[in-house]
Amino acid sequence: MNNKLVFLGLLYFVQGIPYGLQSSLLPVYLRGAGHSLTRIGFTKMLYFPWVLKVLWAPLVDRIGTKRRWLVATVSGLALTCLTSSALAPEMHIWGVAGTLLAMNTLASVQDIAVDGAAVGLLKGRGELGLGNTAQVVGYKAGSVFAGGGLLAVIDVAGWSWMFMLLAFVYAGVALFVWGAPVLDDEPARGQQADGSRRGGQGVDALMPWRVWRKLLAVPGTAWTVLYVLTYKLGEQGAVTMFPLFLLDHHMSARELGFWNGVIAMGFSICGSSLGGLLLAQFSIGALMRRVFVLRTISMVFQSSLLTVLEPSALMKGMAVLSMSVQHFLGGLITTLTFTTMMHCTQRAEESIQATHYSFLATLEVLGKLMFSALAGGVVDWFGFQVAFLFFLTLSAGTALHVWTATFTGALREHQLKEQPK
Repeated sequence: MNNKLVFLGLLYFVQGIPYGLQSSLLPVYLRGAGHSLTRIGFTKMLYFPWVLKVLWAPLVDRIGTKRRWLVATVSGLALTCLTSSALAPEMHIWGVAGTLLAMNTLASVQDIAVDGAAVGLLKGRGELGLGNTAQVVGYKAGSVFAGGGLLAVIDVAGWSWMFMLLAFVYAGVALFVWGAPVLDDEPARGQQADGSRRGGQGVDALMPWRVWRKLLAVPGTAWTVLYVLTYKLGEQGAVTMFPLFLLDHHMSARELGFWNGVIAMGFSICGSSLGGLLLAQFSIGALMRRVFVLRTISMVFQSSLLTVLEPSALMKGMAVLSMSVQHFLGGLITTLTFTTMMHCTQRAEESIQATHYSFLATLEVLGKLMFSALAGGVVDWFGFQVAFLFFLTLSAGTALHVWTATFTGALREHQLKEQPK
């Protein structure tokens, strides 16, 4: 089991690097250069390949092996970082945007392969909880490394050396995956499955709508689709805009890089880790009902801080506390969410499991992406106070949706099946 966790954690770590670059480093850089919140929000469109990944997920399911897909995509990320190291963001902003778009494309394909590997490797509720903890913690650790860590040292190291370092990291991981024993039994398993499903897969490849029909017919998919589209809306608006409010009124870019990019994200990793431990003891439904209520309360506290515009040590302390609590609860919720998604996917037949999980993960990204892109416009039009009231309303609505599901919907089913023995 430890080998599985190290393998998955490392792959999700390098997968989180592009997100950290774009979520923490790029917005602060653009805001410091005087760009509007609306324009900064639209940079979220660089995540668009994550929305399209469900279109090529069947190819990853059916062509080649997971090992080959992983080695190819991670090696491509290393080459992309080498290209970016030769660019100066002040002079080649569109070139930098292009390399970040390429990184997202490669990382999205890598995500399909590693998710498919995880679905096959993780067995039982205990492994699912720990595996999804490795997924979320690894991804966020990569985000912290690229966003908070590199933002704090970019003034010293410079843009080129930063991307050279990332290129070496990706190259090392590609070599690790190529020799990883965790996937040694994959070809035999794939050949055996292929022999039993060859005829059906051939028909499905020619008629992709049959695959979509199978995806939607998996029990629990309808509720999970609605949930993953909406569960992060209010939180995502607050997490995206609150650091920029602090940049405008209270903190410097370097301070934000440390407090939001490192400390708060450290709390997020702690929350994600705790989620995996709690899942071994309690049902998903019971945990989600309580955590979503706590998240709504924390957003009330954070929204109240927007009324304090004058810089002060007390305000900075309350802001750091607010971001830390919000990221801690957000990390806990993310682990619970991805475990719920994997539970749903494991009900699907093996031939479409990677596609089914990628479908859910794509919708999860789509919900966050679209709202993140619009959140800056909402703040520019209505101001921080009104915008955060809107974010708070969305968060409360999601908490009500989850609370209801624990008694009458899909989460009630989880509770009945997963009571500790």
